[in-house]
Amino acid sequence: MKPTISLPFSAQQAQWYEQARARLNPQRLQQLLFDISNIHSPTGATRQASEFMNRHLQGIGMKSRYYPMSDITGNVVGEFRGSGGGATVLLYAPIDTHLDRTPGEEVLTGEGQEADLQPFAQRVDDWVFGLGSSNPKAMIATLTEVATALIDAQVPLRGDLLLGMADGGMPVDISARHAGMSNGVIHLLNRGLYPDFAIIMKPWNWVYHEEPGMAWFKLKVYGTLGYAGVPHDTPGFRSSVVPSATVIQALQEWILAYTQRNTSGVIEPHGWISGVRSGDVERPAFPSAVTEIFFDVRINPRVSPGDLRAQFAEFIDDLRVRFPALDLGWEMYGSVPGGTTDPQNWIIQSCKRGWEFIEQRPHGMPDMLAGQTDGAALRRYGVPTARIGWPWPATGAPLPVAEGLGGMGATYVPDLMPCAEKILYALIDTLTRPREELGL
Repeated sequence: MKPTISLPFSAQQAQWYEQARARLNPQRLQQLLFDISNIHSPTGATRQASEFMNRHLQGIGMKSRYYPMSDITGNVVGEFRGSGGGATVLLYAPIDTHLDRTPGEEVLTGEGQEADLQPFAQRVDDWVFGLGSSNPKAMIATLTEVATALIDAQVPLRGDLLLGMADGGMPVDISARHAGMSNGVIHLLNRGLYPDFAIIMKPWNWVYHEEPGMAWFKLKVYGTLGYAGVPHDTPGFRSSVVPSATVIQALQEWILAYTQRNTSGVIEPHGWISGVRSGDVERPAFPSAVTEIFFDVRINPRVSPGDLRAQFAEFIDDLRVRFPALDLGWEMYGSVPGGTTDPQNWIIQSCKRGWEFIEQRPHGMPDMLAGQTDGAALRRYGVPTARIGWPWPATGAPLPVAEGLGGMGATYVPDLMPCAEKILYALIDTLTRPREELGL
């Protein structure tokens, strides 16, 4: 990891930055976070939240527009234009949450009574709780606060500031709504939203120049339909359920080896077995003829989904050799490639300068990354994109939180403010310069 390219602010830029920085308001940020967390916005049904943000962006002085994708969902983009001759920078965050909280989701959430799983907001001191209040809605509130402070400070921008929020940012595929897997941000890119640079906000207190893709697999173990009233050695009966235990153990070993084999850059592409599906709870007397194992594997930007498919096919071939009695089938039913930006690109270096200015230390090598976001899609479509974040998960929550990933619905607002200051630095650094200084 090369040292960050040094380019100190001019005296005028430093003054503009401090003027805007002084206008960052954590109470205003918390109020917006509470309001947007109080609007339920599951993937494929974000219209109410997006229309709320459309009105809010107009209220802070941006020219804003709602982009519908259906009668129940859509995206929003606000624009604040500079004097001309500068770059266009997009601040971006998804707006959809990873859960619907509809009946039947208890298989994912358990009883789901904790504060971070509720489709409404709760506030305790500097905390905001509610489904998605940390990811993605803390990002929306923080980026909006940055834009608000920049506009309030009347910094004479040359470039144009865009603030975008889209549906489909969660790594899901809601087939009934044709939603998920970055469909919203691609919808915007195909409708003229094409900036020179983008900054996305996501968890972890580093600057990243690349992010992984992901692939979804379904592995089927075949047997025959059985009946609980017959002996286990009945001729012609083969369980699909019991051999699946062997397959799951072998698959877990392969995933760990895959991660180690495909780690490079700042990407450590993890994978997880997500679930097993077999049988019918209303017919437990009849063992199922098919047991399905499904899982997600992340993809390094230097590895294509096709190459991952080939690696998995080799695993299946080896598994059949080791366990010839297994009857297996499989498919890759979802894939999203990774994306990377040249680490020397202006926007990466500018965000690192902002990070180092606030942290007062060299950026160095970040923690390895496996989280997939819409940033991969932006990069694949040719938009140089920097990912920057905040310490996550928040600790010390005064209300109980449920999720093993730390609570995507629990936000400690003071944790967000240094990230806001870093992003503001990159905007002053970028939007006050002519295009030729930015390598454009």
